[in-house]
Amino acid sequence: MNQSGSKKHSSNVVVIGNGSWATAQILLLTQNIDTVRWFIRDGQMIDYIKRYRRNPRYLHSAKLDISKIKMSSDVNSLVSDADIIIIAVPSAFCKAILGNITCDISKKFIVSTTKGIIPDEHLTLSEYMNEQFSVPFANMCIISGPCHAEEIAMQRLSYLTFASKKAEAAEAIAKLYRTSYVKAVISADIYGTEYGAILKNIYAVGVGICLGLGYGDNFISVFTANAHREMKRFLNESYPSKRNTSRSSYLGDLLVTCYSKFSRNRTFGTLIGKGHSPEEAIAEMKMIAEGYYAARGIYEVNKRLNISMPIAKAVYKILYTRASAAKQMELVSDELR
Repeated sequence: MNQSGSKKHSSNVVVIGNGSWATAQILLLTQNIDTVRWFIRDGQMIDYIKRYRRNPRYLHSAKLDISKIKMSSDVNSLVSDADIIIIAVPSAFCKAILGNITCDISKKFIVSTTKGIIPDEHLTLSEYMNEQFSVPFANMCIISGPCHAEEIAMQRLSYLTFASKKAEAAEAIAKLYRTSYVKAVISADIYGTEYGAILKNIYAVGVGICLGLGYGDNFISVFTANAHREMKRFLNESYPSKRNTSRSSYLGDLLVTCYSKFSRNRTFGTLIGKGHSPEEAIAEMKMIAEGYYAARGIYEVNKRLNISMPIAKAVYKILYTRASAAKQMELVSDELR
């Protein structure tokens, strides 16, 4: 990686993914890099973006600088020469998309912006890249919020956390994203940053369920405070560290995902609380709510760890065993403090 202090970077960067978060990152990266490679599976989407300079499905109001974007539906042609591979794919699609990579990427630098667990594998993206592609954890950076793609498109002041085992690597990636309205926070806590981003989605689904059931702000505030405590317990018991879970990448990301109108996970949970099945909620949203898959993934991971997680367990039961949402939240309310 080029780690110079110059504004423009010469690193060969490829973004994998074409959703709202991938599009938001393209908006940021083209402000700091002369050319950004962008893998998009759909050739028709590529043609549309070239013609209209907008993503037809996500953040449509955001105008893209296509003079700095090289798009292709051939993932291997893009990643083979890349220095940095930025993965912005929903966890549910990671195996299908990344499985098409046949070239050796073990020495590439991987940036994960996927806030979920790979279904059936019960692995975070960094764990998956390490196991499947032999990428060492030292060659990875995790990007977390609190940050919604919609507010990036509106150029509202936002903060991103860049977590890597090497501070200089995290700083080098942060330079690619900094703008007048995006600030960077550097962290060494890859594990906590990645799992914290996964857990907050589960808790946001829980908040949505509560809203759908008719609970008010008084209860939601206590629910969220206890969710933060549960997150802290999981992180500290599963991977002890001197992390401060009151920082923005933990508590801040939890709060924005639980309270923001842009939160897919809260919206998904609200539909569940109103009586929709998970399948109906997914179909109505037409967008991925990472908390749905994360609920099962964390439940499976915690079978081995056996950490007390009553909120995450309740969300899992509601989504995967069709347990009564009203009854589960009533049980959870008895344990909140």
